[in-house]
Amino acid sequence: MHTVIEPGMRVRHPTRPDWGDGQVQSVVGERVTVNFENAGKVLINVAVVDLEILHEPR
Repeated sequence: MHTVIEPGMRVRHPTRPDWGDGQVQSVVGERVTVNFENAGKVLINVAVVDLEILHEPR
């Protein structure tokens, strides 16, 4: 079961720590756009990659 990912959440890619922390920009179905500190905006399929949630928006 996947955790619900929402815009504003801080996340990390489990196999790309060099990308740094990222902030979720948008979510459309299983496609999540994340703006990473060192990689810029990346489109991620959360059915394939289980993003590590660092912070949830309040």
